[in-house]
Amino acid sequence: MTASMIGTTTATGAIAPPRRMRGGWRIVAAKEFTDHVRSVRFVILVVLLALAGVASVHSASDPIRSTAEAATQTPSVFLYLFTLSPERVPAFHEFLGILGPLLGIAFGFDAVSGERSQRTLPRLVSQPIHRDEIINGKFVAGIGAIALVLAALIAAMAGYGALRLGVGPSGTDIVRLLAFYVVAVVYISLWLALSLLLSVLCRRAATAALAAIAIWLLMTLFAGLIAGVIADSAHSVNDNSTTEQVLANARLELNVRRLSPDQLYKDATGVVLNPSRQSTGIVVVDDSSSGALPSTLPLEQSLLLAWWQLVVLVAGTIVIFGAAYLAFMRQEVRA
Repeated sequence: MTASMIGTTTATGAIAPPRRMRGGWRIVAAKEFTDHVRSVRFVILVVLLALAGVASVHSASDPIRSTAEAATQTPSVFLYLFTLSPERVPAFHEFLGILGPLLGIAFGFDAVSGERSQRTLPRLVSQPIHRDEIINGKFVAGIGAIALVLAALIAAMAGYGALRLGVGPSGTDIVRLLAFYVVAVVYISLWLALSLLLSVLCRRAATAALAAIAIWLLMTLFAGLIAGVIADSAHSVNDNSTTEQVLANARLELNVRRLSPDQLYKDATGVVLNPSRQSTGIVVVDDSSSGALPSTLPLEQSLLLAWWQLVVLVAGTIVIFGAAYLAFMRQEVRA
């Protein structure tokens, strides 16, 4: 042991407390990141997401290739590989919205509770680093692992799609894919912060994992059903309903669904990846303009439509991680 770890002796003979290392979160983050990328769960999740991505991109490329002559006149046709969902196969960004949270849950559910169950948390806290740097390092490591997986996944799917279509993305398409990548990282980081909070609050890793999965199922699979019930209760719709009543029902259902991060993610990625989409709300089709060519939005306008969803996701991530931070700092750690 060095003097900085066991303390130093003052002129009066008293032992001063050990000096704390600065930047200790980097050491924690490096160690946790290495553990993540070498774990079996990392390999399983990457394979699962890769298989889902290949299935969605492969199914989307078939109709684009079959209509190649018309597709050549369509702006940003390459991006349809990530948004088109033929043959009952969800689009790539929809697959990522459903399965992506599992990345955040997997990298955070045992971050603290696992240390506690293995009785290594007191030893970790006793190291010459500030206590808050432990949870900061674990959170940064999780974000790093998520960013690595998504970068490799999106790049691989873009390469596979380019081989299938025989055409690569334009410069604008690449920027839109980068914006999609940022939204996806923030979205999954929110689930990482949630699983980290549950890991701090729950004594056992299994309990934290079950709680996180239950919330994931509620927010991604059952949120639409709950929103539909609420909308039907407030604005009942039948065959004799007016257009205003149908729109009121649809607007309320959408607003309730936006309480889920899954819907915010879909709204943001929908306009970022599809330049022809000009709204994140309810779209009413005007039959009088059915013969007109659909207009497209420049990248700046698409980003303006998606900015508030991204801000809400970032704010939610900060608030949830802040709660985990405060809970961890106030917890008593016993040997």
